[in-house]
Amino acid sequence: MTTLKNDRFLRALLKQDVDVTPVWMMRQAGRYLPEYREVRAQAGDFMSLCQNPELACEVTLQPLRRYALDAAILFSDILTIPDAMGCGLYFAQGEGPRFMKPVQTPGDVEALEVINAEKDLGYVLDAVRLIRKELNGSVPLIGFSGSPWTVATYMVEGGSSKEFAIIKSMMMNTPTVMHELLEKLALSVIDYLNAQIDAGVQAVQIFDTWGGALSAHAYREFSLAYMNKIVAGLNREKDGQKIPVILFTKNGGHWLEAIVESGCDCIGLDWTLPINEARARVGDRVSLQGNMDPAVLYGDASAIRREVGLILEQFGHGNGHVFNLGHGIHQHVNPDHVTAFVDAVHELSAQYHA
Repeated sequence: MTTLKNDRFLRALLKQDVDVTPVWMMRQAGRYLPEYREVRAQAGDFMSLCQNPELACEVTLQPLRRYALDAAILFSDILTIPDAMGCGLYFAQGEGPRFMKPVQTPGDVEALEVINAEKDLGYVLDAVRLIRKELNGSVPLIGFSGSPWTVATYMVEGGSSKEFAIIKSMMMNTPTVMHELLEKLALSVIDYLNAQIDAGVQAVQIFDTWGGALSAHAYREFSLAYMNKIVAGLNREKDGQKIPVILFTKNGGHWLEAIVESGCDCIGLDWTLPINEARARVGDRVSLQGNMDPAVLYGDASAIRREVGLILEQFGHGNGHVFNLGHGIHQHVNPDHVTAFVDAVHELSAQYHA
């Protein structure tokens, strides 16, 4: 087992002391980097990039060569599971992800089989093993999946949606069918994340991008309940090291107290809730990750530094904070602005860990 040269990300997730606040970015390997765009063009299309372990490893490592980030995150996509289920994932130009076979009837749901990650998503696990080898203990590697609810929105709607009319109709009119779909997805996510852990990821994050589109009671029934099931089913230790779990529900600030009860180690926050309010509500039960508006990175270095300083001041002294954006970095951000962001987090946070 390789000893980590920089473990402050894992230490912060577990509310242990660190010298400075660790930082990484959601979507840190992405289109804002010219070197990523070159590899994407080389791959031919997005899914070919995801399915090539060598290229997925390369784009995972690219941001670490530029920036003093405290973690790497596996390059993949939250929709690999429904693709493995046979739904026919493809990416239409200018439209985002689409499915050739949407899941919209009881028969469609019944026909789905829970995945076996080693067999069905071996290319992801090969990428994990290769990335761990190439990282050589420099920083931890984060694995991830989408939440069952979020993945289901794409499967049922056939792609991205603003109104979620089809899936909410299913949820209201045939809730047993909806629960059957979510149950199969939850079991698939458990197998997938445990396989990622076996392959070498050192923390996992569940992206519940569309949980905030639900009402309070529907969120608990159709989203959080299945994330609770996943957290309970994960292998939380590997090679004598704890594997922290991060839950991130975009627009989920209303439900922090309920999310805490999931058993996760860390709650990811978007930018709509001041982090001091979140910390007051969760206390010492979990760590917090976030929560700068990604649009701040359109600002100059002084504006970025000012916003970073404000969030650090709001969180205050003590452990349990991983700095991140409140969602993924925008594709048109100047890569040099990310340097200002990462450096500001490290420079300005030291005073809060003295």
